[in-house]
Amino acid sequence: MDVLTVSRIQFGSTAAFHILWPLMSIGLSLFMVVMEAMWLKTKDIKYFHQLKFWTKIFILTFAIGTASGIPLEFEFGTNWAKFSSAAGDFFGNILGFESTVAFALEAAFLGIFVFGWEKVSARVHFFANLMIFVGATLSAFWIMAANSWMQVPIGVTVENGKLIVTDYLVAIFNPDTMVSFLHMWVACIESTLFMMMGICALVLLSRKASHEVKDFFIQTFKYCLIIAIVVTPLQIGLGDLSGTTIAKYQPAKLAATELHWETNAPGTGADWALVAWPNATNDGNSFEIKIPKVLSVLTTHSLTGRVPGLNEFHPDDRPSLINDIIVFYSFRIMVAIGFILFLLMILGCWYWKKGLLTIERTAHDRLFWWLFVLGTPLGFIATEAGWMVREIGRQPWVVYHLLRTKNGLSSGLDANTVIATTGIFAIIYLAFSILFVYFVWKIVAKGPDFNARPPVV
Repeated sequence: MDVLTVSRIQFGSTAAFHILWPLMSIGLSLFMVVMEAMWLKTKDIKYFHQLKFWTKIFILTFAIGTASGIPLEFEFGTNWAKFSSAAGDFFGNILGFESTVAFALEAAFLGIFVFGWEKVSARVHFFANLMIFVGATLSAFWIMAANSWMQVPIGVTVENGKLIVTDYLVAIFNPDTMVSFLHMWVACIESTLFMMMGICALVLLSRKASHEVKDFFIQTFKYCLIIAIVVTPLQIGLGDLSGTTIAKYQPAKLAATELHWETNAPGTGADWALVAWPNATNDGNSFEIKIPKVLSVLTTHSLTGRVPGLNEFHPDDRPSLINDIIVFYSFRIMVAIGFILFLLMILGCWYWKKGLLTIERTAHDRLFWWLFVLGTPLGFIATEAGWMVREIGRQPWVVYHLLRTKNGLSSGLDANTVIATTGIFAIIYLAFSILFVYFVWKIVAKGPDFNARPPVV
């Protein structure tokens, strides 16, 4: 493989691994805020035990997220120096905001939160908890602002090969930023909720767990389900909004996402391909199953809305054959999982309404709980698939229509060196993953500490 391809694989795989941990940090920190707020309001110790238990897993995600993010920062210099040189005046500043305004805020208040019991007042401790969540959210915002600018680069001019910012607010709050940030932020919460419900389901399926432990985890399951009632339908709506934004500002990406080749004629609707496979010349599909007019409805909310096809764009300005295939099926995986999680939420609510979410019923409704166990990784898979659509669908541009990916690559890179370092990263990240699963298993197996007593508030 050429050095451009392996460099893209290295950065993509590094980012794909790193994204998992901030994702869980946002979801877990929201849950921690809710639990501490409920504890302070009701003085019910069950909320305190929930807070203390899930804090342990949050600390793991924060630690691995910090460590796994460091290589990404270096890769901007080692692999993508020309991109950094051309776009660094804006992109570097935004990443600097993420580090100083967001990550530093989260890290500083995490210390107060973890070690501040009995040392600060209840209000200060809750404020520290809230600031962890705010810091994690701000971190996601700045990352999405930087990435959204790469998707819709406005507020800049090109001078001597450098992208010069003319209006920072316009560049930061480009048309993609808030839509993508909210879509990603809700994905973080939704994925974490279903991970937590999957862990709860595993414990409830265990024949060794005590009645007290099962009661704890069935409470967690219900708390997560309440939040999921809001976020799962919201995420579907945000996904639709994100799709219309892509259709307006990145029509070639949309066409690749749908393997839509020919622009529909006026007065006719664009068909939506349920499954498809592009031909060898990458100018049409050799196989497809289509539903009439649905693509027009999805992208323009009209039966006859115009949807530009891939053949309307020069082959050098649109994704390649393999990229088309990856983007097409990644999008369908993401959408399918979104609806599966929505259906799981509906199923959970129905069981709760029927009075079936009880410890006594767990022995009889094992299929129900196994469905949530199987749903544990689905949110993460959907998020990774969504990022593949977002990043691979933008190709061959690193900054859309302003800087090609190949022109952002560092000079003098050796493909074999990049392959070797990618392998090293893979081994390290595999070790991180194994350690995370092991320690989460140990935490869950040990269960909550019911003897822990909260400070006097």
